[in-house]
Amino acid sequence: MYRRYSYALSVAGFAGDIEDCYAGRLIAATDNSVYQQLPQLVIYPRHSADLQLALQLGQEQEYQELTFSPRGGGTGTNGQSLSQGIIVDLSRYFRQVLEIAPEEGWVRCQTGVVKDALNDAVRPDGWFFAPDLSTSNRATIGGMINTDASGQGSLVYGKTSDHILALQAVLINGEMIETGPMPLAEAEQRARGESLEAALYRQALATCVTHRQAIEAKFPPLNRFLTGYDLKHCYDPVLETLDLSRLLAGSEGTLAFITEAKLNLTEIPRHKVLVNISYRDFDAALRHAPVLVKAQATSVETIDSTVLDLARNDIIWHQVREHLSEGQAGQPMDGINMVEYTAVDADTLEAKLAPLLAELEAADGAHGVVGYKVCRDATSIQTIYAMRKKSVGLLGAVKGERKPIAFAEDTAVPPEALADFIVEFRQLLDQHHLKYGMFGHVDAGVLHVRPALDMKDEADEQLLRTISDQVAALTAKYGGLMWGEHGKGYRSEYAPTFFGAELYTELQKIKAAFDPENRLNPGKLATPYGHPNATLVSVDARKRGYFDRQIPVQVREHYAEAMNCNGNGLCFNYDTASPMCPSYKATGDRRFSPKGRATLIREWLRLNSDVGLDVSQAPKEGRFNPFMEVRQRHSRDFNHQVKDSMDACLACKACANQCPVKVDVPSFRAKFLQWYYSLYRRPQRDYLVANVEQLTPLMARFPRVSNALTHNPISQWLMAKGLGYVDTPKLSVPSLQQRWQQRQWPQVTVAELQQLSAAAREKAVVIVQDPFTSFYQADVVEALGQVISQLGYQPYLLQFIGNGKALHVKGFLARFRKLATQVTARLNQVAALELPMVGVDAATVLCMRDEYKDFSDLPVQFNVALPQEWLATQLQHFPEMQGAGETPASDLFLHCTEQTAVPTSANLWQQIFDRAAIAVKPVATGCCGMAGTYGHEREHLATSTKLYAMSWQQPMQASAQPLVTGFSCRCQVKRLQPQQKEKPQQVQHPLQLLAKQLTSA
Repeated sequence: MYRRYSYALSVAGFAGDIEDCYAGRLIAATDNSVYQQLPQLVIYPRHSADLQLALQLGQEQEYQELTFSPRGGGTGTNGQSLSQGIIVDLSRYFRQVLEIAPEEGWVRCQTGVVKDALNDAVRPDGWFFAPDLSTSNRATIGGMINTDASGQGSLVYGKTSDHILALQAVLINGEMIETGPMPLAEAEQRARGESLEAALYRQALATCVTHRQAIEAKFPPLNRFLTGYDLKHCYDPVLETLDLSRLLAGSEGTLAFITEAKLNLTEIPRHKVLVNISYRDFDAALRHAPVLVKAQATSVETIDSTVLDLARNDIIWHQVREHLSEGQAGQPMDGINMVEYTAVDADTLEAKLAPLLAELEAADGAHGVVGYKVCRDATSIQTIYAMRKKSVGLLGAVKGERKPIAFAEDTAVPPEALADFIVEFRQLLDQHHLKYGMFGHVDAGVLHVRPALDMKDEADEQLLRTISDQVAALTAKYGGLMWGEHGKGYRSEYAPTFFGAELYTELQKIKAAFDPENRLNPGKLATPYGHPNATLVSVDARKRGYFDRQIPVQVREHYAEAMNCNGNGLCFNYDTASPMCPSYKATGDRRFSPKGRATLIREWLRLNSDVGLDVSQAPKEGRFNPFMEVRQRHSRDFNHQVKDSMDACLACKACANQCPVKVDVPSFRAKFLQWYYSLYRRPQRDYLVANVEQLTPLMARFPRVSNALTHNPISQWLMAKGLGYVDTPKLSVPSLQQRWQQRQWPQVTVAELQQLSAAAREKAVVIVQDPFTSFYQADVVEALGQVISQLGYQPYLLQFIGNGKALHVKGFLARFRKLATQVTARLNQVAALELPMVGVDAATVLCMRDEYKDFSDLPVQFNVALPQEWLATQLQHFPEMQGAGETPASDLFLHCTEQTAVPTSANLWQQIFDRAAIAVKPVATGCCGMAGTYGHEREHLATSTKLYAMSWQQPMQASAQPLVTGFSCRCQVKRLQPQQKEKPQQVQHPLQLLAKQLTSA
C-alpha cells in the first residue's frame, strides 16, 4: 500500500523528495530518544502545495489506512516524531524567512527554519526570537511550536506559544487554515460552516469556553506547564478572543501540519552579564537558586558535578575554565549556577547586579559558595552557554554500557519546592543504584535528570518503566508534572490519569475534530473521542537497545565509535562556519551525517550478525569473495546504501572531536570499506591512492618530466574519464631534496640521527615528512626549515618513511597496520634520542596521534608536533622585531581537522605571530571541501565546490593576506578562488610569512 502510494504521489506531480529505500527510512526511525520506530516512507515536500497534494491523495479510499507524522529537527527526547507510517519531514525545504517587520517587531517564516538561523536573519534589526533551547542550532521552528518549547530565561521570555501571532497549517484533508486570535463573535460565526475548519471552531468553543472552570482548576500556575492542547489559553476570557494557534502549539503533530508562523520578536538586550557561581556541592546550588531568582536575575541555570567532570575531559573545557572559579584548596567545585542579567541600558543592569556581587563578596562560604566569576563580554558568555547547551551530549560520553538517557528528564515543579523534590528524586534513583547527571532551569523549577541505563539490557529496559511510574507519582506529589519542557511523546499513556476523566475527554474531542480517523501521529497525546480501536503509545514501546542487543558484544565493541551515538544530533548544526559535518551541510541529507552513518552501520552490523557474519574479524584484504556475496544477497542493496553514505564522508574527523560522544565516522567507515571490498570489487583508482606514497617519491626525482607526463591534456582526460580524478596538483619544482641541497641542510635517516653527537642533538629539530606537502608544496617545508634555522636550531629532514593516511581513509587496513607499525618503530627510535619532531601537515600528523594508537602493533612512544605547537615553546628564541605592526594584517584559515583535534591551534598561532610583530586574526570556517582526495574525485566535485562557496569563498575573497594551514585547503583555494588581476592573492602557509619576517629581522 505504501509503495503504491509512493508511486501515485510521484506521478501526481509531487515536487519534493520521496524516500522508500531502507537507509532513507532508517534515518527517520530515531530521534534524540531511546525509541526506534521504522517508518514505511519518508517524504520531503518542497512547498505547501506538495504537502496538500500528499494529504489529499491520502484521502482516497485505497489509502485510508495510511498515517502521517511531521518531523523537524529530530531533536525530540520522547519519540514525538517517530511513527511506523509516513514521516513528512519539513526541515529540508521549508527553510525560508519570508518577511521581517522590524518596525513592528515580528517575523514570518516557514517552519523548517532552524531557530538560530532565524535569529541570524532578524539580528541585524536588533531583534531575536526569545525561547532559547540547548538544541537551538538544529531545532526547527516547527518542532518548537509542536512541543511548545522553552528554555533558558523562560520566566522572562515565556514559551514558544507566547510568541505566536499567527500560524498557517494544513489539515488531514489537505485544507489550509490560518489561525490567530479572533473575537469570540467571529469564532462563533466561523463555527457555523460545513468545512473541517468550522468543526474545529465548534469544538474549541465547546471545550475551552464551556469547561473553563474545570480547566482553571486543573492547570497549576507553572511557567513550564505543558498540556499538549493548550485549553487554558485557547480562550481568553478577558479579551474575549479565541485562538486555535494555542491548540496547535504543543500538539506534537497530532492535529495538523504547521507550515508557516508569524512570530513576535524580542528586542535584543544591549547589555548582558553572566555571573558563574561555584558551589561545594549540587544541593547547595539548588538551595541557593531561589535567592538568585529574587535578585532580579533574567535566568538562573545550573549544572551538577557529573556534567562538570565530563566537560573537564571535553574539547570545550579549555575555553570555559578561565571563566569558572574552581574553588579553594579542599573545596572542589561540584556545582555551578549561571546567573544572567540583561537590560537595555547599562545603569539598569549595574543596579540589578550590584547587590548580588556584594552578597557574594561577603558570603565567605555561606550557601556553599566557593567562588564566582563575572563574564561581561559576549564571547565569554557564549562560551559558557555553549558548555551548558552541550550538557546533554556530554552525559552520553560517560564510560561503560550504562548511559544517561532521556525519559523522565524534564520534570517541572514549583521552583520553591525544587530542592526538596530533587532530594527525593535522588533517593529514588539511589535506591536503584543508578548514576545520573543533572542540569537545568532552576528559576522555572525544571531540572533535567538523566539516569544511566543500558537499553540493551532487558532488566534496565524494565527499570525504565518502573522509574517512569515513580517519577510521574513524585511530580504529582509536588504539584508539578512529568513533562515540563520536552512534550509527552511515548509518555502519553500518563495523560488520562493526569488530566482526569472530564478534561482528558475534552482533549479527545479536540483530537477527533481535527483528526477523526486517528491518522496524524497516532497514539500521541490523546486518542480521538469515539474511535473504537485507537490506543495511546507507551514507554514500553520498542527501543534502539532492542535492536542493538541483537549484535554480538565483540562486534559492538569493535564498532564502538558508531554504537556510542546517542542521537543528540549536534552534527545537524546548521552553521556553515562549524566544522561538523560538511557532507550533511552541503547535501541536507541526514544519511550523510555522523548520526545518520552511525544509524546505518548499527543496522548493517545487526543484519550481518543475523546471517552469522562476524564483521569484527578482518576479512582477507583486497580479495573478492563470491561466497560472501551469496550470503549477503538478502541485504546487498543495503550494503550499497551504506556505502553511498560512507562515500559522501570527507574523512575530516571533525565528528571525532566535535561530537560530545565522539562518534568517529572515519574510523568505522574504514572498517566498513574493508569489509565491503571483500564482497565487491574495488575501483582501480583506490589502488592508485593506496600506492601514492610509493609512487610520488619516485616521480619527485624528476618533477618536470613527471608533471609533463601527468598534466598534458591527454593524461588529464584519461585521469578524469578512466579514474575519475580531476585537478590533481603538480609536483614541486624544484623538489624538496633540491631545495634542501641548495640550503646545505642535512637530509638524514634514522640511523644517521643516531650517530649525531650530544652537542648536535642539542640544536637538532627533525622534520617528519608527509606525502603531500613534501612533494607538492615543498616551499612550505623549506619555510619550516628557515624558521627553525632562524631560531638557532639545525633542521634535519628525515628521510620519507610514509604515513598511511590514504590507506586508512580507503579501508586498506591490513596495509595500514603494517605501515603504521613500521613508522612507529622508526619514530620511536627518534623519540628515544629525545629529539623534537615537527610535521607540517595536520591531517597526517594527527593520523599518527590517533589512528596509530589503534593500529600500530608497537606502542606509540613518539610525538610529532605541529609547527605551532613546537614554535609556541620557542618564543624566547625569537629575535626582537623591527617595525612592529608594519606588516599588513593577516587572516588565519585553519584546516578543519586541526581546529577540532587541536582546539588551541588558533591561540598558539596568535601567540607566535604576536611575538613576530604580525597581526593575525583567525577566521571561523567549516571544511573547505577538498579533504584529501575527496575534492579531486569527479563525482564529488559539485559538493566540494559547494562547500567551498558555503564557508570559505567570501572570507577568502575579503582577505588581503590569507594564511592557510591545510595542504588540501590551499589546493582548494588555488583551483576555486577567482583571482583579481589587479591584486592577485598570495595564499601562504603561516610558516612562509613567518620565515620572511624572521629573515628580515
